[in-house]
Formats: sequence, C-alpha cells, structure tokens
Amino acid sequence: MAGLDLEHELPPAEEDDRNTGTSGAGSSAGGETSSGIEAELQKVKAERDSLYDRLARAQAEFDNARRRAAKEQQEFRDFATADAIKSLLPAFDSFERALQAKSDGGDFRGGVELIYKQLQDALAKMGVRAIPAKGEPFDPHVHEAIEMVETSDAPDHEVLEELQRGYKFKDRLLRPAMVKVARNSGK
Repeated sequence: MAGLDLEHELPPAEEDDRNTGTSGAGSSAGGETSSGIEAELQKVKAERDSLYDRLARAQAEFDNARRRAAKEQQEFRDFATADAIKSLLPAFDSFERALQAKSDGGDFRGGVELIYKQLQDALAKMGVRAIPAKGEPFDPHVHEAIEMVETSDAPDHEVLEELQRGYKFKDRLLRPAMVKVARNSGK
C-alpha cells in the first residue's frame, strides 16, 4: 500500500477481493485495514466517475462549439454570397430591359455598354480587378501564353493580343489572361 500512488494508479478490484477473502479469518486488525482499503477504493471510484462525467461534458461542449463554429462559417459564406449576388442583380435587370426593348442598333449597343459598366462596378466593389495584358511584358504568374507570334514590330516577350481577360480577387489570381506573345527571331 505504501508503494501505490493512489492519485494515478489503482490496484485491480479482483485482487483486492481475493486479498480480503484470504486474509486472516477473524483478526480485528485485518478487518480495520480491509475496511480502510474499501473506503479508499470507494472514494477513488467516486473520483473516477466524477472525472468521467467531466470528460463526457467537456467532449460534448467541444462538439457543440465545433458545430456552432461550422454553422456560423456557413452563415457567413451565405451572407457574403448573397451580398455579391445582390450587387449583380441591377446588371441582370438591365439585360432584361435591353432584350425587351424594340429599338435600333445604336440604342442596343449603348444599353449593352451600360450593363458592362454595371458589371465592372459590381466586381470592383467586391475587390475583383482585371489584369493588364496588351502591350505589357509577358508575366507567367498572371498571363497564359496561347501562341508565340514571330514579329519584329514589338519587343520580345511583349503581349500582342489579349484573347481572354484575366482577373485577380484582391491579391489572389482568379484566372490568368490568355494572350498571344511576341517572339523576335533576330534576338
């Protein structure tokens, strides 16, 4: 008993039962020691049960906090998406009006340009910006070369034509610009 660390180690219950059953049959000193061990064992079992209960409660609290955080993140994403969609709706309204209008080509082009401007403004509010391409030096981080064109009219590795505009969201690349790039064979 002296070598046991009661806070961290407990003897198996079966061993205690065997010891109490085989100890001296009627010695009063053995009975007192046995009841002291029984009391200590009951105390340790109660402490163990209390710790198990605390552990179960802590695990449940952690699971609830994790679920709550996941729900809050999803609600934030939904809110952000709804806000982005809301800023694009005026452009779609303009598209509907343009398609319903019966007018000549000049008015139609003006309407489409207005819609284009509304979409640009909505994307700019969200932090989206176009990547400059034509006339710029080729940058593999933001440009995707589709074709190399032999020419002496432009410096080597200059973007000659933008086939599809590229975009960045803040500092993150959303889509690279697809470009044609000049190649001077004389250099």
